[in-house]
Amino acid sequence: MDVFEFRNEIIDEYQKFSRSFAKIRTDDIRQAVDKANRAGHFWPAPLIQLNPNFAHGGYVDELVKDRILQDECRKIFRLKRRENVQGESLRLHRHQADAIKIAMRNESFVLTTGTGSGKSLAYFIPIVDAVLRAKRFRGGNNGISAIVVYPMNALCNSQREELEKYLSLGFPVGEQLVSFARYTGQEGQDERDRIANNPPDILLTNYMMLELIMTRFQHTDIAIRQHAAGLRFLVLDELHTYRGRQGADVSMLVRRVRERFNDKLLCIGTSATLASEGSLRERREKIADVAGRLFGATVKPENVVSETLRCVTDPANGQNKAALRNAIERGVANNMTHDELRVHPVASWVEHQLGLTTIEGTIVRNPKPPSILEASKRLAEQTSVDLNLCEVYLTNFLLAAHQSRNAQGQSFFAFRLHQFISGAWNIYTTIQAEGERYLTLNGQQFQPGHRDRLLFPLAFCRSCGQEYLPVWANLSGKIPRSFEPRDITERSNDEANVIFGYLMPDPKGIFSVDDVEASFPEDWLDFGGERPKLKPY
Repeated sequence: MDVFEFRNEIIDEYQKFSRSFAKIRTDDIRQAVDKANRAGHFWPAPLIQLNPNFAHGGYVDELVKDRILQDECRKIFRLKRRENVQGESLRLHRHQADAIKIAMRNESFVLTTGTGSGKSLAYFIPIVDAVLRAKRFRGGNNGISAIVVYPMNALCNSQREELEKYLSLGFPVGEQLVSFARYTGQEGQDERDRIANNPPDILLTNYMMLELIMTRFQHTDIAIRQHAAGLRFLVLDELHTYRGRQGADVSMLVRRVRERFNDKLLCIGTSATLASEGSLRERREKIADVAGRLFGATVKPENVVSETLRCVTDPANGQNKAALRNAIERGVANNMTHDELRVHPVASWVEHQLGLTTIEGTIVRNPKPPSILEASKRLAEQTSVDLNLCEVYLTNFLLAAHQSRNAQGQSFFAFRLHQFISGAWNIYTTIQAEGERYLTLNGQQFQPGHRDRLLFPLAFCRSCGQEYLPVWANLSGKIPRSFEPRDITERSNDEANVIFGYLMPDPKGIFSVDDVEASFPEDWLDFGGERPKLKPY
């Protein structure tokens, strides 16, 4: 699939959808809206973000061989598919291996790595290993060993599917070595009873349901509390979502869990980002402090695990302007292999200009991914090649690099397109004549540079496109003396001398108060007097 073309189709459909709500009669307003649409005011150019390559952390089989993990982990944690349930040996990223070793020291930790970095394996592997050890030494069902808390049910459901691949695939039904279950409120009574009567080793839930488990007196919740006695692990996924009052609530919940089940509970947190300012060391210290307050337990700064990235191209290749220009002029070759891409000048330029940067000698993800337009301008400036040609080449090259797969089916450059779309809602204007008034699609109080000119939102008649200004009218002796902007949904005001209404520009005098019968609809008129007049409302 061409994701760029797909993006254009979405934007085209959204533009048709958003513009179908309003017919605009007046030329200057219609031209202002048309100009904003052409400029992509509501849908700026998409951002390009590369999925980086992670430093290797060895294979699960090697951790088993070194007696860090139980032997059964070799069979569980493999790259499995329905057509190959035995799977292939699983290679870990370095941050995964580092996190596993911290857990083996029975120390709490936080994993702060980007999307697609395999954070869940970093905690599921030590949890599964601990369950296997407990069963080997104690035998039988040891109750719930780990509770994994997700901020949303969608994440919980996704992780349940991921666990299915490791813990169920390749094992006969009923013979899985480690069990797990979801308990989020989506389950029927039969499923809740089954969990209460036969507790899983790993319980997946959300923080609201965990709160209910801790406080409710339903027989299923009472049973789960009993089964969780001696709980070993508590995992909080997406730590950055727990802020403010919600963060305080979750922090108190963790303390109650610790107090009831195990005061030496090992807490694990994951997050894409928690701190973005200061040196790398200062960031780790800040994250450790925040996590420690949330967990009610000490988190060492050295136990804040971040991703270790590696380059797949030589940065020098992307600095050769002549080579870059020649590559663009030749166009994108078909079916490029990984070996060809590793030495390709544009591949190097993309990785080191768009994907990666270096902070304090450490390779990190680019914290500010550019838009495809910004990236194309940067490439055009560096190569002196036409901007449009650079944009076409860059989009085609990214697609080709994504489609190039190695023996494991991995893309050379996996990338994501981030498209932000804002609601095409209000247009704002000053109270001036057509062609003179100031028009903007950005919500603000005054015309820039003219604080004496208020900006009013516009509304439009869906039949004819006539514009209206929703206003508050300040009355003096029942006569409007001044107007202030009003949101169209607001109809009540605390001030006795303020009423709501609309101002309708009528520069051509179509609606004349001198001849209301000819100017206004009949049902607007009161014919009870000597001459027709507008009804007061």
